[in-house]
Amino acid sequence: MAPKWRELADKLAEQIKSGEYAPGQQLPHIRELVEAGEGSKSTVHAAYKALEAEGLVTSSRGHGTVVRQHVPLKRLGIARYDKAKWRDSDEVAFIADRVASGRTYRRNEQTQTVSLVEAPPEVAAAHDLPVGAEVYARARLVKEGEQPTHTLTSYYRPEHVEGTRLVDPTPGPAGRGGGFRVLYDAGYEIDHMKEEIFARAATLDEVKLLQLPPGEPVVELHRTTYTAADTVVEFAIGVHAASRFAWEYDFKVPDSAKGRKEQQ
Repeated sequence: MAPKWRELADKLAEQIKSGEYAPGQQLPHIRELVEAGEGSKSTVHAAYKALEAEGLVTSSRGHGTVVRQHVPLKRLGIARYDKAKWRDSDEVAFIADRVASGRTYRRNEQTQTVSLVEAPPEVAAAHDLPVGAEVYARARLVKEGEQPTHTLTSYYRPEHVEGTRLVDPTPGPAGRGGGFRVLYDAGYEIDHMKEEIFARAATLDEVKLLQLPPGEPVVELHRTTYTAADTVVEFAIGVHAASRFAWEYDFKVPDSAKGRKEQQ
């Protein structure tokens, strides 16, 4: 038989999921549930702590326990990299996300630092470099208003970006069209990508940087960007607050058997 606090936590979780308690609404004070016969003060407190650990509520002094807002940004998947967005216009990827979600944006909601660093193993492998070879790391923190949403660090070979706006530490996107436009102007037009996405627990530094509530995981993105000649011109690692994003991909379903038949 489940302990009393678990039963209460499950009951409140169902009320949250059914909409009885709406996003942004404050749950009853602990003493109110105690007076309503839901359990002792310690029981209610434990139930609220469980809901917070499960990402359903947030608790703070002066605001009590409040149902979390779950309004994810829409990421376009493949479409967010449309060349017309960054080559012919000025919709860098994070701006394309905001446009797709019907949200406002300011270019200074992306900050960055640029440094020459020794390539970590996965970066070196992506660029086919020895571990410890020098690469440029362009680290960005992206916010929506005052709320951090994700980090993205792009790694480049020095010979691809030396002397370009990509190694300019000025805050914000790297000029009109962002990084892909800079690579395009330097003669490295992007042609295809590989993305890997997985969820994991946040580190303590990520919790602090992204201002994550207790229990919220992150989604890590690895993006490898190639030219038509299969030259890797960028390897990027993104760390996203899981509740802030929803990915969307639209693609043609492959049929490898059809290709084999055509070759026979």
